[in-house]
Amino acid sequence: MKEINIFCFGFGQVAKNFIKKLSIEKYNINLSTTSRNKSSKENFKGINYNNYLFNSEKFDQNLVVKLKEADHILVSIPPKNEEDLVVKNFSKFLDSSKVKWITYLSATSVYGDHNGEWVNENSKTNPISNKGTARLKAENSWASLEKNNKLPVQIFRLSGIYSNERNILVRLKSGEVKLINKKDHYFSRIHVDDIANILFKSLLKFKSGEIYNLSDDKPSSSKEITLYGAKLLNIKIQTIKSEMLKNFNNESKKVSNKKVKNYFNYNFMFPSYIEGLNYIRDNFM
Repeated sequence: MKEINIFCFGFGQVAKNFIKKLSIEKYNINLSTTSRNKSSKENFKGINYNNYLFNSEKFDQNLVVKLKEADHILVSIPPKNEEDLVVKNFSKFLDSSKVKWITYLSATSVYGDHNGEWVNENSKTNPISNKGTARLKAENSWASLEKNNKLPVQIFRLSGIYSNERNILVRLKSGEVKLINKKDHYFSRIHVDDIANILFKSLLKFKSGEIYNLSDDKPSSSKEITLYGAKLLNIKIQTIKSEMLKNFNNESKKVSNKKVKNYFNYNFMFPSYIEGLNYIRDNFM
């Protein structure tokens, strides 16, 4: 059985699905995580693990001991005040002779608005949101550590995440969704299971210093996905009037996934929202 000693900064849906994937692949998992509230002993799908307090004000000192033991580190917590909290607090404890794999989960908001055109990993980063600006600064912090401290760091830029539990179908059923009709306004998305699969692939084919977009094959408008979801559920929805669209997300772009598909030789479980939403409706609705 393969062993992995992994420290997860943040334990949200991406980290949990990755750990679930490792379990399915019969890894013996030594897991540590962080929480913004308190330290505790926890259990996730039969895996006992330590959860350590860590927020922008303080952290449990026992965290450092476990971090130094880790050979894999997954960072999924957002920046605070445009600073990456992991780099700020723990970069001095990261040992290039011990750790084999550090993955920072960023976001495609670093690209900003590209007027509905395609972007890839070489496209200009010009964030227009505060979150996008903070993510880009965090990326640069990790890139500097990779270069100057010879640490094994890769960066994944995630598109909008949906899952079997959190998706447009759930929101439609709860009545939370209105039809947003904004012309030529494209977003990219990805199912959390595909993120977990690609993270797993990267354990076996890791290349330090690389950046990858994580998105499915079909960038689409909010209207297109909402209408498809409503059709699957046979629900009628209300259209938002044009004057209400002023505050709707101003970023429009199509995020290319060619690099990640080619490098990891990966075929998506859910290449578009169509396969993803059909699967969710048939199995979870």
